[in-house]
Amino acid sequence: MAKKLSNLSSRVIVGLIGIPLLIVLSLVGKIPFLILVLVIGLVSYFEFTRMMRNKHSYTNKLIGYLSVAVIIVNEYKPVIDYHILLISITVLLLLFELFRNKDSAVSNIGSTLLGIFYIGILSAAIIDLREFYRDSVFTYPQGGYLIISILASIWVCDSAAYFIGSAYGKHKLFPRVSPNKSWEGAVAGFVFSVACMIAAHEFILDFMELKDVIIIGFIVGIFGQIGDLIESLIKRDAHVKDSSSIIPGHGGILDRFDSLLFTAPVVYLYLLLIR
Repeated sequence: MAKKLSNLSSRVIVGLIGIPLLIVLSLVGKIPFLILVLVIGLVSYFEFTRMMRNKHSYTNKLIGYLSVAVIIVNEYKPVIDYHILLISITVLLLLFELFRNKDSAVSNIGSTLLGIFYIGILSAAIIDLREFYRDSVFTYPQGGYLIISILASIWVCDSAAYFIGSAYGKHKLFPRVSPNKSWEGAVAGFVFSVACMIAAHEFILDFMELKDVIIIGFIVGIFGQIGDLIESLIKRDAHVKDSSSIIPGHGGILDRFDSLLFTAPVVYLYLLLIR
């Protein structure tokens, strides 16, 4: 009981500090938000490399960290052509691995590239979302409102899926990957995700059409949960419960932002489509 209360207290304290900080940085945007995404990307990559060690796979940390950072920064202020960037990363990684001599070269290269693509490129999509309305100083805050709404929708989705799934879940969603998740919880998470986005439309997303906000709610409710399952797949394969214990009571950075990593690029593609 004491351990559970201590864990709950840690979660509450982190929430009281972390949520306002995320809101402020999302609203401010620009360099402060870029730094936030860099922290999310680099710490997540660190956690990913730790998990890969459990699979006896030695990711190239130098190339990995550098690639994740450059991809994210380049998305904020494009300097390097994307094709040149990806070709350079691949060539450098292969050259470095030639001289490393650490167990399986194929495994090392594969895990390094997976981390770069999974974390680096998907993190960069968060920047794309925040900067989507940067055409003028008047529309720029809208990107912050969208990020805040998506984060709120993800949190509401997770909470609804957990509590309703725990109370009423009888049909397993994906037992091979996450045995505690149920279809009942997933459906509840989806419904509450859409409802949260509709509520956000009434308060801060009134610059968007209601149908677009609902579709984004669909995206969050589906792809947010898929993102969580994908991270669960990686963790289960690496035989770990959490990506790390860096956030007291919450696990790792990757645990907290896995849904956003998978949701952001899909929402961004949809915004490009309707624009």
